[in-house]
Amino acid sequence: MTTILLASCIGLIAGFFLLLGLTPMEFTDSLFGFLTRKNKSIRSEINEAAKRKKMSLFRREITEIQEILKITERSGWFSLVCAASLLGFATGVSLAILMNNVFLIPVLAVGMMFLPFWYIRLTASHYKKNIADELETALSIITSAYLRNEDIVTVVEESVSYLNPPVKSVFAGFLTKVKLVNPDIVEALHGMNSQIENEVFHEWCDAIAACQYDRSLKTTLTPIVSKLSDMRIVNAELEYMVFEPRKEFIMMALLVVGNIPIMYLLNRDWYYTLTHTAVGQIVLSVCAAAIFISTAFVIKLTKPVEYRR
Repeated sequence: MTTILLASCIGLIAGFFLLLGLTPMEFTDSLFGFLTRKNKSIRSEINEAAKRKKMSLFRREITEIQEILKITERSGWFSLVCAASLLGFATGVSLAILMNNVFLIPVLAVGMMFLPFWYIRLTASHYKKNIADELETALSIITSAYLRNEDIVTVVEESVSYLNPPVKSVFAGFLTKVKLVNPDIVEALHGMNSQIENEVFHEWCDAIAACQYDRSLKTTLTPIVSKLSDMRIVNAELEYMVFEPRKEFIMMALLVVGNIPIMYLLNRDWYYTLTHTAVGQIVLSVCAAAIFISTAFVIKLTKPVEYRR
């Protein structure tokens, strides 16, 4: 009966979408835009600017995901991520209803709603790591050549063919701007800062711009590039250190979830107590909440180390 009612509810929602002429993307954009809308009062703006009032968890998560998508050049994915989040929310509610566990509804709904956001965080970590690796190669090539002839335009022009995206497009844009738009090299170098979110790259751009006024400052370029190598070594050691704890966490989470069907096979009375009594349902809800919260902390604590000036 529960399955029939749930299917009827899904059909009713689909019918409303058809009658109103709404697409899932339009509904998702409007909903998330309303939920993350800022308070227009002057007091709220002052409190947020002075950091006396923190943003809500959901609004802060949405803002961070928007920044991550912008950094990783995937801003167009935001609507898709929001739609996946809303689908996860509905799936969590549906699963809890099918299990006849009222206490599990908010846990699965909120937990599965954040799954797409956690996936974006994981992909952002890999993206930043790949960018750092490519920057290390590109800046090493360009710096070595610049120390010889001290002409950054010629150096970039000779080296750009050896670079890989997305770093290659940044330096190709630098050449295009200098040759066709504005010959001011210093302004073009400072303009590259906003194209790649990496503190070492920003420092390198500032240093190479300063070298246009004082060529003796070129000795500062090699130590700056070496910071990328240091970060790569540190991240490799960190990855090795967190591999075992992360693997143990995954195994423990699988054991907790896997105990439920195992209990069904070994002892039906225990399984009935766990899934059909109020105490058992509360235990299941607490376990699910612990898994979701632990997953969020694992993703937060295992991100790569980044250099900060």
